Amino acid sequence: MTSLADQVQDERTARMALSMIAEPDDAVTGRMLALVGAVETLRLIESEQTVPFLGRVDAMIWREQLSARIDDRLLLRLDHARQTGYGILILSDTDWPAGVNDLNERAPYVLWTLGNETLLNKPSHETVTITGSRAATPYGAHVAGEFASDFVGAGRTIVAGGAYGIEGAAHRAALASDGGTVAVLAGGLDRPYPAGHRDLLNRIAEEGLLVSELPPEATPTRHRLLARNRLLAAMSGATVLVEAGARSAALGTARRAHDLGRTVSAVPGPITSPVSVGPHLLIATGKAMLASNARQIIDVLDELPAPSQPSPFRSQERRPPTSGNISRAL
Repeated sequence: MTSLADQVQDERTARMALSMIAEPDDAVTGRMLALVGAVETLRLIESEQTVPFLGRVDAMIWREQLSARIDDRLLLRLDHARQTGYGILILSDTDWPAGVNDLNERAPYVLWTLGNETLLNKPSHETVTITGSRAATPYGAHVAGEFASDFVGAGRTIVAGGAYGIEGAAHRAALASDGGTVAVLAGGLDRPYPAGHRDLLNRIAEEGLLVSELPPEATPTRHRLLARNRLLAAMSGATVLVEAGARSAALGTARRAHDLGRTVSAVPGPITSPVSVGPHLLIATGKAMLASNARQIIDVLDELPAPSQPSPFRSQERRPPTSGNISRAL
């Protein structure tokens, strides 16, 4: 039987195939990809050769998990994906967002796009991620819209996840202000999620950009939603948290942005509101600057210091490389 690697000879197609068989945020596959490239990674999955940096047992686990998704239908899926008309970005492309490279072995294998890809290649200080609670209060939705409009007025592109609540309000305000906005999805571009935002996401595709690391037909899952948040954190020079509960995924996005050394801001809210807990916690622990208007954040972005002189609200730490223990990384 001819192997998949024998039939996939170029880096772009190989990365497309990897996105169909490996879950996002897979540090082992990402490290392999960085070491040997996508075509060789596919070959290693299907062979019995020694795998770089993995012991025999770990290599067997890695292979079993990925090879289980390689079947006769995979080539048909690749052909179908080429015919969808979606853009396909890889690391060597001009419009690849440089910020996601800071994720190192957890960077996406490929990005599927629909819309204006040039919105991804802007300098980081020209892009702002706005995130927060799906169960937004009227106050939170208003603030998110005001901030997004002001950012657009200052020439910034708005990045969010297309979710209900804060993110939806940010997207709508950016569109209403004739600005650029990017929605990062946790499933295939042919599976708009949440379904109630189908019209909004269609409009973003027409006037802004939809982007996903998942191939067509992929459905959103909890893991994929959480993995998507690392892209929201990495794509922008600043992340703004408007509302978030104590266990909100949006709070995790802001923390990830801090770990990546991005500027993080949080908007204070009523102390009686459960969705004020996340922003207040970040402010209290020094992981976010308190922001009462967009201009404060714009000023910080405009005056970002050199890497050797980090801002008080930019982490100096980077995530260490994965050690190679596959049981932790997968």
